[in-house]
Amino acid sequence: MAAEMTADMTALTTVPVIDMTRFLHGDAADKAAVARQFGDAFESVGFAAVTGHGVPEALANDMYAQASGFFAHPFAEKLAHMPPEAAKGRGYLPLGIESVAATLAGETPPDLCEALVFGSLQRERAGQGKPNIWPTQPAGLAPSVNAWFDAMHALCGQLMRMSALALDLPEDHFDASFSTPSLTLRFVNYPDQIEPPAAGQLRYGAHHDYGGLTILRQDPAQGGLQICDLAGQWHDVPPVADSFVINSGDLMARWTNDRWRSTLHRVINPPRHLTGSTRRLSMVAFTGPDDNSEVSCLPSCLRADEPPRYQPVLAGEYIRQKLAASMDIGKAA
Repeated sequence: MAAEMTADMTALTTVPVIDMTRFLHGDAADKAAVARQFGDAFESVGFAAVTGHGVPEALANDMYAQASGFFAHPFAEKLAHMPPEAAKGRGYLPLGIESVAATLAGETPPDLCEALVFGSLQRERAGQGKPNIWPTQPAGLAPSVNAWFDAMHALCGQLMRMSALALDLPEDHFDASFSTPSLTLRFVNYPDQIEPPAAGQLRYGAHHDYGGLTILRQDPAQGGLQICDLAGQWHDVPPVADSFVINSGDLMARWTNDRWRSTLHRVINPPRHLTGSTRRLSMVAFTGPDDNSEVSCLPSCLRADEPPRYQPVLAGEYIRQKLAASMDIGKAA
């Protein structure tokens, strides 16, 4: 399998596009066929774009407009929503505060983006953990975020059921681990780059995602997502209309004993001849199991000639260590 994966990834030119319609509305055979496509994408590329996902386009457009409205506010107003804690997993994150490439390469230039982050609304609604920081403007932001969270929570559940079938497990295998999942919404604004970036500085530096599956609603603006193949070559991930880009993170790689790849990716700077049209807004949902879930090699991914490559970890502890490293707090895991 390893040789086949290397050949497929080295030859990568496109991210597979998978229509979920038959998984959501078909019979057992339909579900199995779509799940196999999904599994093939993650065994070879670690990324897929999904269509037919059931999330209304009108909801996505409204969420995009509300998030754009927040980032259009003056910096001082946005800064009032920055949390006091050092590892910032909620609220407003200004430019210069984060460098995700530091989780791999040590000290790197800060990423050229700002973000508005909401931790699990499911937990907040139950009165658990720190409450999110809710801007009052735009007035429609909070209702949109709540509706978007519910849509991403539902989509995450379907993706994990599809993942279970793809990994030769019962469809409900992950249900218990994802009953109160780690689901963080991150709205990322990449401002127009009037000034040239510093040497080695990107919109988002090269990194692996930390959790389970990442759900991304792409913006078609210039200066976008790229993924790295096993030969070290970078490839654009062009946006597909009304789709989500899905990729597997570190916890998924640990669960699957690297059967599913946690693929290196980055967000590049736009061409320097463009100005005034390079702003980009991405809507990301980082998903993963409940914080107290132990992530260890799945039985279907364990082979006699290939023992587990990773020690078991607690999901929440692993994520917290990675966040601290990205914000230069302590040392990377």
